Amino acid sequence: MAQLSHTQYEVLERAVVDGTRLIIRRRGRREHIVIPRRFGLKNGREIIEAINSTTGHQMEIDVDEIEHLEVVR
Repeated sequence: MAQLSHTQYEVLERAVVDGTRLIIRRRGRREHIVIPRRFGLKNGREIIEAINSTTGHQMEIDVDEIEHLEVVR
């Protein structure tokens, strides 16, 4: 997914505000359940700063690498 849809951006922004967990699958990698903390730009690229909800490790996810994004319900 080269770019998130309008709806997916809204889901991401709401998850940052509410602390909602998301399932994110990146190209060629497994799924991660994360709690997004911040969404912004770094070196001209959109990134999500998140915490892995299983391990507690901080992650930076490049939005261009996202294949799938959904809210954990």
